[in-house]
Amino acid sequence: MDDLDKTRKPAEAVVEHPGEPPVVARLVVEIRSDGTRTIARGALQDASIGQEVAIQAEGTTPLALAASLVRSLFSAPLLGRVIGRALTGRSGKKSTREP
Repeated sequence: MDDLDKTRKPAEAVVEHPGEPPVVARLVVEIRSDGTRTIARGALQDASIGQEVAIQAEGTTPLALAASLVRSLFSAPLLGRVIGRALTGRSGKKSTREP
């Protein structure tokens, strides 16, 4: 079990807020710094299917770290799928309705 596993909540424990859209993705990031460099590591999860990808970014300034983190996020194919489904209104889950 890694550090991320210790902090994850089961999907059932996520509090839904009335009037808000559903959760489509989760982002968990751990940031470490020694004063000369900063490293961000974490995971991006597609909430509808549970698929995860690891992300990592490094920088010597807060701006460099933010830029590296954005590049890491947008290089993950998972983010493109999540954004695409969010924009088209698809949940990614199979429909249980009969035609």
